[in-house]
Amino acid sequence: MDVLEKINKALIVSCQALEDEPLHGSRMMSKMALAAEQGGASGIRANTVQDIQAIKKEVDLPIIGIIKKDFTDSDVFITPTIDEVDALYREGVDIIALDATSQKRPDGKSFKAFFSEVKATYPDQLFMADISTLEEAIHAEEAGVDIVASTLAGYTPYSKDTVPMNLVTELLEHLSIPVIAEGNFDSPEKVKKALQLGAHAVVVGSAITRPQCITEKFSQAVLELDNQSTEGKVIE
Repeated sequence: MDVLEKINKALIVSCQALEDEPLHGSRMMSKMALAAEQGGASGIRANTVQDIQAIKKEVDLPIIGIIKKDFTDSDVFITPTIDEVDALYREGVDIIALDATSQKRPDGKSFKAFFSEVKATYPDQLFMADISTLEEAIHAEEAGVDIVASTLAGYTPYSKDTVPMNLVTELLEHLSIPVIAEGNFDSPEKVKKALQLGAHAVVVGSAITRPQCITEKFSQAVLELDNQSTEGKVIE
């Protein structure tokens, strides 16, 4: 069974933690991946070679690998240059995801020019394009990517009002390659709906792997209840 078949109609869990988050660190992310596998996940999305190596020791699931890197002259940060692609390829991830938005890249190239170099270097590697608009997805498919994901919907200046579910619907109508739903799919109902629409798979991150974000939702509900109680009191 090939990689795309393994994740077809399946849940992929994004196991990532930034440096300022409590669970940051490869050991933590490897255990998070193990918990995800035990919960029924069919794939893992992970950031950095170090985390991926640790995760591989805990689970035997397809891995979508990325490397996040910030540049002062570009807002593209998900596997932004050939250097990050090289590192992920050497590590042997199943799928390499990269930013395919129309934003200025660190090397100044268009995505099409950048990916042409990438694909020529690694013709047998599976690549997933993280996009924020239908137009970017169409261009990514034309460039030769294997998968398109709605990962960056709402995260580019020109897609702020985009609803990921709506974008996924558009992608499914216009593309012939697999579409992965990602970005704010934060409930079982949304995951189910995306798959029913025809998404190849769904990636869920914060709603599963970032306890501080999950806690905030519960805390906010408590605060709202407290505020309602206070507003209902008669002050004498």
